[in-house]
Amino acid sequence: MMQAKLYLAVPCGDPAGIGPEIVLKAMKTAQLPAEVGLIVIGDAPVFSKLAADLDLKADFDSVVSNQELLEQAMAGGSRKILYTQNIVDMNHFAYGQISAMCGRAAYASAQTAVQLVQRGYAKAVVTPPLHKEALRAAGIEHIGYTEILSALTHTKKAITMFDTMGLKIFFHTRHLSLRQACDAVTKDSLLETIITCDRITKSSPAFDLSLSLAVAGLNPHSGEHGLFGDEELVSIEPAILEARSRGIDVVGPIGADSVFYQTRMGKYRAVISLYHDQGHIAAKTYDFNRTISITWDLPFLRTSVDHGTAFDIAGKGLADASGMVRALEVAASYTCN
Repeated sequence: MMQAKLYLAVPCGDPAGIGPEIVLKAMKTAQLPAEVGLIVIGDAPVFSKLAADLDLKADFDSVVSNQELLEQAMAGGSRKILYTQNIVDMNHFAYGQISAMCGRAAYASAQTAVQLVQRGYAKAVVTPPLHKEALRAAGIEHIGYTEILSALTHTKKAITMFDTMGLKIFFHTRHLSLRQACDAVTKDSLLETIITCDRITKSSPAFDLSLSLAVAGLNPHSGEHGLFGDEELVSIEPAILEARSRGIDVVGPIGADSVFYQTRMGKYRAVISLYHDQGHIAAKTYDFNRTISITWDLPFLRTSVDHGTAFDIAGKGLADASGMVRALEVAASYTCN
């Protein structure tokens, strides 16, 4: 068997959710290049219990607990390594339950994943879901992986993009109320997003640069020249015109009821969604399970499933791992190119 030349770091997510289950399932079915290995970070007893309860094989070549042992496993040719933590007390563990303990375990696994990339052991991070209430119960101020990874790497502004079977969606804003998101659509802020998204698309072979970047409208029918709101006239169109004057191939605003479909059909390179649900609904209606999130402008690539911890089916063997499979395969594809 070919020895792995690069590794993907895979934190466990919330142990009480479906994260460990979809990781084990994806390890079996993901089509990864022979030179790509996995370092999964989480508590070994959780994976052992899950494997026993669901009759799943925990398909790890090595189990390590520190970086010295990790180096030995990598040198020995291990391609599927479990980097175990010692956080989850199995006497107090239950599937589908919010707990500070599991919030701490999820956060610690993300910390370790970042350290492994920073120290050269891994090239990218691939994440299963977190539970925001468990993080809060553990006293973690950040509400998701993007915020956690940005803080751990001192990244000022990371950019989220969805990839749903080729439909690529960037987000101008994410976790804001709808009212706040509308207020955040200003000429200057949107111009910055357009410039950033254009730079990102030009840095990766995953984008067709012969196509324009598109910007979704905010209001129905992009405002109909001010009939249904003036954000397009005041902020969005001026930002697009300024970007075009700087040589950026961007068009819009295009009505949100059509621009996502047009992008999926190959008319645009990618589309900029102006707020969270605008892009989420389009992507997840197209293919909920295989929508993955890619975080750009971190010091490393991060891909992720974009569904929740599904506490209601945790530990029952019902979790669909197709999103985790895609997240692993896309990370491998991007890092190998």
